[in-house]
Amino acid sequence: MGGTGDWAQRDRDWASGGYSNNRNLPAFPPSCSLVLESRNETNDKTQSGTPAPMNLFIRLLLLLLTAPFQPRCDILGPSRKRFLVWPPDLDVLFHVNNGVYLSMLDVARTDMMLRSGMASRLRRQGFYPVVAAETIRFRRSLKLFQAFDIETAVIGWDEKAFIIQHQFLRRGEVVAEAVVRARFLKRGGGPVSSRELLDVVGKTGPSPELPAWIDAWNRENGR
Repeated sequence: MGGTGDWAQRDRDWASGGYSNNRNLPAFPPSCSLVLESRNETNDKTQSGTPAPMNLFIRLLLLLLTAPFQPRCDILGPSRKRFLVWPPDLDVLFHVNNGVYLSMLDVARTDMMLRSGMASRLRRQGFYPVVAAETIRFRRSLKLFQAFDIETAVIGWDEKAFIIQHQFLRRGEVVAEAVVRARFLKRGGGPVSSRELLDVVGKTGPSPELPAWIDAWNRENGR
């Protein structure tokens, strides 16, 4: 399942250039195009052409079918989405593959956008989200047929991007944590500022203060 470790140590590793667990991937996979569009935003010259696993598409399909019957949530969250570990989620050690955790985050964010009504507002404006950076810490393994929740919330923003925190929860215990820096773009081209997006969703006021290490991580990835 990915390694375990201390956030502070990983911050020191980032600062020294010795570690990177960031990915420049779409915030929402193309299979969610019924709701919104997403594309890669990266300066890398090479990009992976590996398709999303079938279980991701199945989860998105089930989400789209059931979202109208789920309780509403705030635009900024928090929201909770229940998951079950399926056989295709497992690696050779029979626990959830570390890459699958990140795919599940796509589903959790889509769930929050659908239930909050944000997805329809974005579609009307011609906006769509992309992930600029993300990092994850693993605490415990998840195994076959175990049920768990992903809690998702926007915890802050800067001029260009929003910071989203995810927690994988099983029986009240945090088994993994992730932080995502997400930006929004226009279908016609160009970025959407955070202020512009907040105006669209009817939110006013400044960003909440980010924890020091997340603020440092965000600044590093926002350069």
